[in-house]
Amino acid sequence: MGWAPASAMIPGLALLWAAVLGGAAPSPPRLRLSFQELQARHGLRTFRLARTCCYEALLVDEERGRLFVGAENHVASLSLDNISKRAKKLTWLAPVEWREECNWAGKDIAIECMNFVKMLHMYNRTHLLACGTGAFHPICAFVEVGQGLEPVLRLDLRSLEDGKGKSPYDPKHQAASVLVGEELYSGVAADLMGRDFTIFRSLGHRPSLRTEPHDSRWLNEPKFVKVFWIPESENPDDDKIYFFFRELAVEAAPALGRLSVSRVGQICRNDVGGQRSLVNKWTTFLKARLVCSVPGLEGDTHFDQLQDVFLLPTRDRRSPLLYAVFTTSSGVFQGSAVCVYSMNDVRRAFLGPFAHKEGPTHQWVSYQGRVPYPRPGMCPSKTFGTFSSTKDFPDDVIQFARNHPLMYNPVLPMAGRPLFLQVGAEYTFTQIAADRVAAADGQYDVLFIGTDAGTVLKVISVPKGGRPIGLLLEELHVFEDSAAITSMQISSKRHQLYVASRSAVAQIALHRCAAHGRACAECCLARDPYCAWDGAACTRFQPSAKRRFRRQDIRNGDPSTLCSGDSSRPALLERKVFGVEGGSTFLECEPRSLQARVEWTFQREGEAPRTLVPAEDRAERTAQGLLLRGLRRGDSGVYLCSAVEQGFSQPLRRLSLHVLSSAQAEQLARAEEAVPAASPGPKLWYRDFLQLVEPGGGGASSLRMCRSPPAQRPPPPAPRKKGRNRRTHSPEPRAERWPRSASHW
Repeated sequence: MGWAPASAMIPGLALLWAAVLGGAAPSPPRLRLSFQELQARHGLRTFRLARTCCYEALLVDEERGRLFVGAENHVASLSLDNISKRAKKLTWLAPVEWREECNWAGKDIAIECMNFVKMLHMYNRTHLLACGTGAFHPICAFVEVGQGLEPVLRLDLRSLEDGKGKSPYDPKHQAASVLVGEELYSGVAADLMGRDFTIFRSLGHRPSLRTEPHDSRWLNEPKFVKVFWIPESENPDDDKIYFFFRELAVEAAPALGRLSVSRVGQICRNDVGGQRSLVNKWTTFLKARLVCSVPGLEGDTHFDQLQDVFLLPTRDRRSPLLYAVFTTSSGVFQGSAVCVYSMNDVRRAFLGPFAHKEGPTHQWVSYQGRVPYPRPGMCPSKTFGTFSSTKDFPDDVIQFARNHPLMYNPVLPMAGRPLFLQVGAEYTFTQIAADRVAAADGQYDVLFIGTDAGTVLKVISVPKGGRPIGLLLEELHVFEDSAAITSMQISSKRHQLYVASRSAVAQIALHRCAAHGRACAECCLARDPYCAWDGAACTRFQPSAKRRFRRQDIRNGDPSTLCSGDSSRPALLERKVFGVEGGSTFLECEPRSLQARVEWTFQREGEAPRTLVPAEDRAERTAQGLLLRGLRRGDSGVYLCSAVEQGFSQPLRRLSLHVLSSAQAEQLARAEEAVPAASPGPKLWYRDFLQLVEPGGGGASSLRMCRSPPAQRPPPPAPRKKGRNRRTHSPEPRAERWPRSASHW
């Protein structure tokens, strides 16, 4: 059945590192922006309530322009345009007697015995359905939100509902649900101890249904992730509800222990249970394994822990794309991956053979016997048969469905491998959201991936070699405390992303075009489908606008043609740098893009050809520039720093290095020491120095010696603040800084 885990396949793991990743570090983003930069320059906004945590439920209402948030003891209504303004909140506490009962059961009354709002759904034009843990006493209520644009938020205490089967008891447990019409389909732990896991239908006018209780063949300690309603045909009787979850694999060999796998499950929306067997139970429940793995000669390396799924609609509402993020349960390495699935492949798995096991000592095999009619898992409708209700199904169909809920064939990702993966990074993926964007050369899917480190990765899917691959464009630090991201929602209409964590809710734009740079080449190399070069700046791309001056190449990111003749980049000014013979100096040059390779070339005074700076012990390349040690008089000349990306080279800085002899340096030091520290007017040693290296000159130059004069020695650099150890970039050009002296190294 192709279910072997990464932890059981060390050769496959070695192949993953050697052949796929080449043992390299995780992919760097092209642009990395800190929390402080996002706040100061890119409109990051945050929202939090005093003494409140756990912002897990987000619901975007484009019509009202509101973002509804569920948190500990609260429901909030925020403006989609600015979550920091016009916020409304209501307090929804668990009754005192429930909190006391929770405390008597051994739970922490100050932490666990609260009402954690886990679920928000739009119920009708005027009300939300909200469900919470209710201090281990699940409860649901209808929240009035009004019909107009004026924000309303009112809890209807007369319409409280039992939350069992809708919300978990324990705030640490996950639940997933979807509201279809007036019916709620939930995947949840339905008991206090968290042992009775069920897929449950409640509300509405039809009888409630659930999965077979305490049957590991149906559900084996599942963790529910997402639920979607997806039409099957034009006939609503064929509609199915799809559940995405992970669970312990019943098909795993006992010798391998408790192994987790990811699943997709299906039920028919018009299922009403059986007549004599499976009464008030699902008769159409089936499940298949969801595989996200890297193929290898020695076996596949699996990312087996499903974390989140995003349904991206297409023109055919019956065939959306499913973007899913996975992590690995392996104790050998840490990794995350994004896999993409088509609904046709999901449906094909449910039409394939059933998994079958004769007895406790037998292997799981493909069922080769007779499958009863109508085929288990098919919905009763005129499209595929003559049965009008699941209560009319023959007994052999019901019995077969009860004993064979698992399909033999797994659901494989499109292209047979992950779209994007990170192995050995300092974070793992937790959430995903996607947006389809129209660009000059086609449509592109842009993914926003939340991590457990409070960051959002912006990834674009582009075709390469006949299959799509993911390119990491940005890494955004949206939460200062690095809290794990628990929920994400997109407003395509407003081009905003809303992100929730345990500590706060954040809002950030989907694009930051100005951050890509001030030149056509930089904008083109960014490969951001939201942005294009308009002849003067990198700005928001509008497909309907005139394209005469809109330059954009998402597929290849090649500026050589698009930006030929572009004069937007200002001419490089030549900066002067000074060093002392035998000492060291630092030539600073830091490209905006973390994916660019820096290339240093050198031209001696009076010589025409330019040569590459050789890689030797005296010339040490760092992320911030070039450190030259053991300076010689022959090192004097012009150094040009260029950023090479996608085969395109663009100059960044031109530095003219003058290497002084020891005698010149000593003469300078004595001249400086002879000047009193408090003497008014320009420093005499500075004028002497200008006359020394530029006789007759008095113009302003960028000067820095490797040996700083005693009276002018700069203070030591301030210690870095915690959490700011990563290099960041901003859309504004970096302030020109003096090259560091040898005393700083």
